[in-house]
Amino acid sequence: MARLQFHEFDKAYVDRLVAGDPETERHFTRYFGDLMTLKLRSRLRSPAAIEDAKQETFVRVLTSLKRKRLATPETLGAFVNSTCNNVVFELYRSGARTSPLPEAYDEADERKPPADAAILASEQQGIVKAALDGLPEKDRDLLRWLFFEERDKDEICRTLNIDRGYLRVLLHRAKTRFRERFTDQRTG
Repeated sequence: MARLQFHEFDKAYVDRLVAGDPETERHFTRYFGDLMTLKLRSRLRSPAAIEDAKQETFVRVLTSLKRKRLATPETLGAFVNSTCNNVVFELYRSGARTSPLPEAYDEADERKPPADAAILASEQQGIVKAALDGLPEKDRDLLRWLFFEERDKDEICRTLNIDRGYLRVLLHRAKTRFRERFTDQRTG
């Protein structure tokens, strides 16, 4: 981006802009477009949002100028800046809003799982049970104690008369055997 030259605005400039003079419009959009891009880069995340904010600012400023809502032409820069700020704040607010659910929305009963989930869970339970039943008793007991009964590991170590390090080894082996049987059950 080239170095921006400061420009002072007067009544003749604003009149040419309102009249639709192509050269004045090009200058206006290039001058303020560059300034707004610098400002909006730190406030908006996407290039599309920056471009939308710039275009909305231009529309609002030009609409206001055509309705003679600018008291002094020398304040055009401040007017564009404040309009741009308002557009950004509106974008922030609209991004934070949520839309209400439609009247006819039927919310699912959270106390009951959907039917397909219940069927899937039932099938999974059958596969897990079959895989567990195919394990040696020691592996089956270890997995049941840890995962279903949630027993304390120290208690299990005392029951089996082993230390925690060996419990990890036994658990690893039991999980590996279970995983193999579970995979066989699912694919078989």
